[in-house]
Amino acid sequence: MKNIILLGATGSIGDSVLSVIKQNKNKLNLLGISFNSNIPKAKYIINEFRLKNVYSESDESHKSLKHAFKNNYELNILKDKSELEELLNEDDVDIIVSAISGFAGLESTIMAAKTGKTILLANKESIVAAGDVILPLAKKHSTEIVPIDSEHNAIFQCLGFDKKTDDVSKIVITASGGPFLNKKISQLSKVTKKEALSHPNWEMGAKISIDSASLVNKCLELIEARYLFDLDEKFFEIVVHPQSIIHSIVTYKDGSSICQMSNPDMRVPIAHALSVNDSRLNLDFSKIDFSSLSLTFQKIPEDRVQIFNIARYICNNRGSSGIIFNAANEIAVQSFLNEQITFDKIYEVIYRTFDTVSLSKSIDLETIYEIDNQTRIEAKKVVKSIS
Repeated sequence: MKNIILLGATGSIGDSVLSVIKQNKNKLNLLGISFNSNIPKAKYIINEFRLKNVYSESDESHKSLKHAFKNNYELNILKDKSELEELLNEDDVDIIVSAISGFAGLESTIMAAKTGKTILLANKESIVAAGDVILPLAKKHSTEIVPIDSEHNAIFQCLGFDKKTDDVSKIVITASGGPFLNKKISQLSKVTKKEALSHPNWEMGAKISIDSASLVNKCLELIEARYLFDLDEKFFEIVVHPQSIIHSIVTYKDGSSICQMSNPDMRVPIAHALSVNDSRLNLDFSKIDFSSLSLTFQKIPEDRVQIFNIARYICNNRGSSGIIFNAANEIAVQSFLNEQITFDKIYEVIYRTFDTVSLSKSIDLETIYEIDNQTRIEAKKVVKSIS
């Protein structure tokens, strides 16, 4: 039995993790969760899985749970970060799922990296902003990081048991292209929030849906892949694959290419990650109909190349560049969702902010937060100037 702590349990990734656990109760046990503000959903999860531990630093959430479960003496309701850290380090914890969206997930991901447990990582922003801190920490503490983003998990599977990259010639990461694949940036000034959030293949949270629509999500994935697999950016190619069936392709020096395929369903990479070093788990997945399957591929649209050039610059220069890129994008996305800017201006906010904030080669945990805060201030100034 593997005991799991799920960080960010009430989000879309959390839903998928919970579904896999439900289908494999003989092998997986949800020991605890963290969440932010979705109190009704948290209460449902606590009751459904008979949880022993729940963490939220929100005063309102903590107070509500204390009242709702005042007669449940087996439930530990945690609020202090030191209590969360202690929970993550408990001997009976086997797996920590890092599923908090955005930069907000950085602190708990860093906590998890120090535990020596297995981390199932969905929080790509942590690696983009702090890969130079998190990966050395994980190595120092013998913490295994298993990616659960579909593309990175696909690479992880295609690399085989030893995960060596010495014989790799190229890795292709696929992008669906999102809802605006066949539209130029200049045509996106009047798209609505509803249109931008309507991904053609995946059901996801708001932030990642907008990132997918702008293709910035694929930039973040490129940077994350560079860190996770320790390969130069030149090894990675991004191609548009509208069907989202092939998630990544690894080509070896002998010309062999191995791909991972599945219908768009985040439970598939999660089920694989939860079964690492063990037999694969059961899942009620949607089968691919190979008899009628049609797969197409195309280049990244020309007017999106500039944003990918920045991502490749970050892969090569590291330091504070990933922090700046991520923070600028988070402000741009939130500004669009708040209807302060039009969709096409997301790119302008990123470009102008990236050009404004000074780059630094050296970062540590303290400077990461300082640079993130400084970047958000500058990005908000750009938003104000164009809104």
